[in-house]
Amino acid sequence: MSKFRDLLSVAWKGLTARKVRTLLIMLGPIVGVAAMVGAVGLTESAKGDLKEKLSKLGTNLIIAQAGGTFGSQNPTFPDDAVHRVAAVSTVTSAAATTNLSSVVAVPTEGGSDYYQAFPVPVRAADLDLPEVLSVPMINGRWLSHADTTLHTPAAVLGAGLAKQYAYLRGENRTIKLNDTDFGVVGVLGPVALDPDLDNAVFITQWAAKHYFATEGKPNQLYVRSKTGETQQTADAIPTAINLGGPDEVSTKVPSDVLQAASQADKTLQQTALFAGLLALAVGGLGIANVMSISVIQRSSEIGIRRAVGHSRSKIAAQFLLESLFVGILGGILGALLGIGIVYLVSDLAGWVVVINYHKIPIWMALALAVSVAAGLYPSIKAARLEPLETLRLG
Repeated sequence: MSKFRDLLSVAWKGLTARKVRTLLIMLGPIVGVAAMVGAVGLTESAKGDLKEKLSKLGTNLIIAQAGGTFGSQNPTFPDDAVHRVAAVSTVTSAAATTNLSSVVAVPTEGGSDYYQAFPVPVRAADLDLPEVLSVPMINGRWLSHADTTLHTPAAVLGAGLAKQYAYLRGENRTIKLNDTDFGVVGVLGPVALDPDLDNAVFITQWAAKHYFATEGKPNQLYVRSKTGETQQTADAIPTAINLGGPDEVSTKVPSDVLQAASQADKTLQQTALFAGLLALAVGGLGIANVMSISVIQRSSEIGIRRAVGHSRSKIAAQFLLESLFVGILGGILGALLGIGIVYLVSDLAGWVVVINYHKIPIWMALALAVSVAAGLYPSIKAARLEPLETLRLG
């Protein structure tokens, strides 16, 4: 064993001869590195998915809600609120909806009790709402001028509600709104910037006014501003609607909420990184403990090598190399496991896979350092054994 290559070979055989024990002491580095790779990869992938959604949907959507002095229980905007908002120079488009609180939507006969207890939101919507939201139809069509002029009782389902109703693509389906049958003409795609719309039924303003005796006044507006003018537009909308009066108008930018959620993911990432570091620390203690026991179990082997002239330094180097191999293999397997978890979860969630590969060597090096540090004491302990002492231990 005069050559370093022979020393590597002996250390490697020492690990492979005890595969179960080696696997157990490798679990610490594997779990630690996998946790760190997975934590950062999943949060970055979720953030990447958010950025992709925002690039498609835009960050310039504003939602305005009527409140306070516009009404008592069901406040509404003036019927010309859309025109008032459209007059703001930084507004590019706007559409209104009206929540119809007195309308119960029932998909099938016999379900009225359930849907009265858990009502489905019914909204009267402008004809250009999907265009303002930048959301496509996933089936059929949106409400049209023909529905208004021909007095057609047409309805569009949100994507989530279509699943709840078990609506099939292209199916001829009617639903009951109170006692009136409405034909389902389409399904609106998911609205990431306002998920409440995913579970709603949409009808025309004309149908709401004539079938359910509403005043046709909106209580919620969706407004698109010029790029870079979102906050200024949101600040101007209340004045444009209430004309400086006391009526309350609240505005929000939903993309800001999504971006705030991504910052919360950063905290989760840091927590998971800490858990990975803790796993490495616990794994290091496990390595030190198992290898210390291994020194006692292999005392006869150590005694024979000392008896035939192997120095203390070579004995120590052998056990230190075993710890080195544990760190290297554990880091590699942990990194592969973490990457696999990121790809699997991202595929299931429909996220864009984002992995910081340049950070993986750092975490692998950390696992290696912990493994080597944990192997120092067992190595020194093995080196200090005398041939006669090994007879007593073995």
